[in-house]
Amino acid sequence: MAIAKNTICLWYDKDAEAAARFYVATFPDSVMGAIHRAPTDYPSGKAGDVLTVEFTVAGTPCIGLNGGTAFKHSEAFSFQIATDDQEETDRYWSAIVGNGGKESACGWCKDRWGISWQITPRVLTEAMAAGGEEAKRAFTAMMEMGKIDVAAIEKARRG
Repeated sequence: MAIAKNTICLWYDKDAEAAARFYVATFPDSVMGAIHRAPTDYPSGKAGDVLTVEFTVAGTPCIGLNGGTAFKHSEAFSFQIATDDQEETDRYWSAIVGNGGKESACGWCKDRWGISWQITPRVLTEAMAAGGEEAKRAFTAMMEMGKIDVAAIEKARRG
């Protein structure tokens, strides 16, 4: 894997490799890269432990860092995954939530490592881009949802 100019670094307590493998198995255009081990002991690990994991998730280069418990994830950072239909929306939502994650509102969920994901059907993005009353109706419908219901958004768009 070539070193990207801009790479997202995600902090994990100790499970960066497991998280990367889950993302790669779940999302298309995702690959595992190099796994680097600590050359010496460090505050949250020992020499030889997995320190960083290079991976790409849905085309975005990332590094997972096993840094210990000093920092926690928040919704201030999330991956937004565009979906084409309800089947794809359901598949990603179920993969994340069903693997120890948690549901949230308006298409958001968290994986078991605390990373936030927005599973966003394109029909919702298109409705918002249309503006006006169409966007207002779609937005109002979305505000009542956990996982996005594509048919309900399409109905809201039509009025």
